[in-house]
Amino acid sequence: MLEAAFWGFVGGFALVLGAVLGLVRPVPERVVGVVMAFGAGVLISTVSFDLVEEAFTEAGAVPVGIGILAGALTFFAGDAIVDRRGGDRRKHPAANAGGAALALVLGAMLDGIPESAAIGVSLLGGGTVSVAVVAGVFLSNVPESLSAAVGLRASGRSARWILSLWCGVTVVCAVAAALGYLLLGGAGPATVAVVQAFAAGAILTMLADTMVPVAVKYSGPLVGIITCAGFLLAFMLTHA
Repeated sequence: MLEAAFWGFVGGFALVLGAVLGLVRPVPERVVGVVMAFGAGVLISTVSFDLVEEAFTEAGAVPVGIGILAGALTFFAGDAIVDRRGGDRRKHPAANAGGAALALVLGAMLDGIPESAAIGVSLLGGGTVSVAVVAGVFLSNVPESLSAAVGLRASGRSARWILSLWCGVTVVCAVAAALGYLLLGGAGPATVAVVQAFAAGAILTMLADTMVPVAVKYSGPLVGIITCAGFLLAFMLTHA
């Protein structure tokens, strides 16, 4: 459980790192777009080979289908609530300076909890942590907190307040990873498969809703190549 919490913390710490980068100096939109594109490729590979394929191998198509649909619908519903509260710009570098801080935090947690739980699930059965899962979570978190930190700073929040905020979200990610491991340690293959697929569905919906559109907008015509590079790296890490 402690190992799961540690790796969940590592993935979530990218939120703190991104916030620091956003506070220290402005980051070009193109850089954010490149990171988004690369992270999207990593997460697509991670979902395919570390979550869905493994869940299907262990429990078959029904649990996978149920989990993916549940994860997608849960993210969709939660994201709609966050959007209505002003969090729809949480992953854009030019985030609204007056955007609601609560919506920004909820948005980050909405993305981070299923991703961190997936890290914990990857340790079940005595296995080692999925490097691809951790890398994908890390790369998707950096631009999110970076853009949010810029908006919060512009709205008058202090650097200490912003960093404390993201440190708190990072702790939540670590707890989510630990719970993913602890609560599913004695579960059957079908239950674990549903949870893995749930995380996959939530992450895929997040990719289509936020990361990919921003990557396309800011990384330019190289978005496809950069995304493929991220996918290839994660694939190699998964099968190393």
